Amino acid sequence: MKTRPSSIIATCWLACLFCGTAVGQNADWPLPSGQAGGGHFSTATTITPENVSRLKVAWTHRSGDFRKGANFRDGLKSEDPLQSSWQATPILAGDNLVICTPFNRIIAVNAATGEQQWSYTPDINLDDYPMPRCRGVTQWQHPKNNSSLTCQTIIIAPLMNAKVIGLDARTGERCNFGAVAEINLREGLRPHAPGDYTLNTPPAILGNLIITGASVADNISTDVPSGVVRAYNLLTGQLTWDWEPIPPTRIADDQLSLADDALTKIAAEPASETQGGPYEPGTSNVWSYISIDEKLNRVYVPTGNTSPDYYGGHRAGSDFYSSSVVALEGNTGKVIWHYQTVHHDIWDFDVPSQPTLFDVTTEGGVVHGLAQTTKQGYVFLLDRTTGKPLFPVIEQPMPQGTVAGDYTAATQPVPSKPRSLLDLPGDQDEVWGLTFWDRKACAQVLEGLRYEGPFTPASLEGSLHMPSAFGGQNWGGPALDPKRNLLIVNTQHVGTVVQLLPREDCDADTGPAPVAHGPYLQEPSEGTPYCDRRWLGFVSPLGAPCSPPPWGTLAGIDLVTGEVQWQVPLGTSRDMAPFPFWYIKGSPNIGGPVTTASGLTFIAATTDRYVRAFATETGDELWKGRLPTTSHGLPITYELSNGEQYVVVAAGGHAALGTPPGDHLIAFKLKP
Repeated sequence: MKTRPSSIIATCWLACLFCGTAVGQNADWPLPSGQAGGGHFSTATTITPENVSRLKVAWTHRSGDFRKGANFRDGLKSEDPLQSSWQATPILAGDNLVICTPFNRIIAVNAATGEQQWSYTPDINLDDYPMPRCRGVTQWQHPKNNSSLTCQTIIIAPLMNAKVIGLDARTGERCNFGAVAEINLREGLRPHAPGDYTLNTPPAILGNLIITGASVADNISTDVPSGVVRAYNLLTGQLTWDWEPIPPTRIADDQLSLADDALTKIAAEPASETQGGPYEPGTSNVWSYISIDEKLNRVYVPTGNTSPDYYGGHRAGSDFYSSSVVALEGNTGKVIWHYQTVHHDIWDFDVPSQPTLFDVTTEGGVVHGLAQTTKQGYVFLLDRTTGKPLFPVIEQPMPQGTVAGDYTAATQPVPSKPRSLLDLPGDQDEVWGLTFWDRKACAQVLEGLRYEGPFTPASLEGSLHMPSAFGGQNWGGPALDPKRNLLIVNTQHVGTVVQLLPREDCDADTGPAPVAHGPYLQEPSEGTPYCDRRWLGFVSPLGAPCSPPPWGTLAGIDLVTGEVQWQVPLGTSRDMAPFPFWYIKGSPNIGGPVTTASGLTFIAATTDRYVRAFATETGDELWKGRLPTTSHGLPITYELSNGEQYVVVAAGGHAALGTPPGDHLIAFKLKP
């Protein structure tokens, strides 16, 4: 960890409009997650549980930015590019909604009419990025308080080529950061392919700093770019601090309990103190949303697991900060505490979502909490000042015995409260099928796989990973209702198959026969003794999930008691299965919910083409609106000065789910 003197202490208060206390006080949506600390919450109250059934389409904007092509459900063809996937969430900047398309074009549309106001097309070679994507933009208010000044409100746009640019929120014209035209995150990294290091998620903002990680390609090699987290001063464009997720020079004895001898060796070596790089390759990265607590001057980052995902014999303790929530000091990047949700992660169970900050009043006083959803289906509730769990977390023994050269941690942390959202009430069969023959085929595949529960390590014969690297929960994150002390979480209940192949069997033309149905990826994982195959679904010959439904749920968690107050199926099998098999409740989902002060939860995310409204207190479905294709970002909601409240979703499909691509930005509002 390296630091540089910063003016953040003097200037933090100037961030007034978009980065903290003001966020969430108005019924608007200035940041991708609503607030700097996550939560996906709006104070809007015009749309209520009583009138939500009157929502109708108000306007639709189409950008034209989408691409048909191969997807994971229909089977990948090497000669076809992947279809586009739209995962973006718009923000409200003045009278405009601003969003990025799958091709990284930034567009602004009038929030009341959907009429396009401006667009900006970056100079990016899309051929360098097999699955182009952008999850959104953010905004920053320049401290010079002049409403007529150009570049007063600046859209901060992350680009796939690992650059950050600024655009005037009113006109879309480029804005410099002091004398710097753009921030280039490739500086300080060792040579790499463009697609190995990309920026998909908007940075966090603290005062005049942006804090950002980046997305590092999975399962390519041990030598992929560093997962360094960096803070830049927006007034100058200069690096203020950087933090590399590598072990500290000294590790407390109680943190060595799960480590092998190599960790002691690495811990004794001094950490690099070279600010600005060169950064150490192959470290855990921070690809999801970062949270900010301005009052505590804290930055909370969710880390991924160290590359590659399914073999860790080479890591020698370098995954000390992997799959963790890490609290950093805002003006220096110094580690305050970290909490690891998976030890020696060889499942791709990286922490996928924004740490969600909340405050609740209990018998013991006010608790400053942090909720972290995970791919394992666990929700960790922590004290965000100390990192300690609010409810006991038990280190439970887990399956042992992985491939030669690696090891499996003896135990994994399991929260006592809330219960796992993967564990549904009642008995669950191991396999399911649309027909008797379908189910029999699933059972035959499972007999040949290794499966001993959610922490079954990858194996030579092939292992069922249930949940999968998609979750459980994924990057969409939870929504918070601070009035009702509820955390709303969507969960996916499907598995994938992972197989490790010895290096000599990694030739795709001569390697062993597939061990499961459906298309799979074969990834090199260079630098290790194995490559891997990943089936992105544990599916039958008909393409239906082999796990029993529901394949998706939505749940409400009481943040005071830690109890799951309700859990209901989310979505249906419509648009995934042929008629008459539309009746199955609970569909695969990628995306997240939002909540409103009136007691509503809005969510799309599912493989059926709907956005839905639920009663936040009970989980009752109150309304659904049909979409032209699926939506896998967040819905947002806002009220304009005329009192009209809108619900907006970006519907563009997803290659991993095999849902059709599209370019529809759709707004709903109440009709008489």
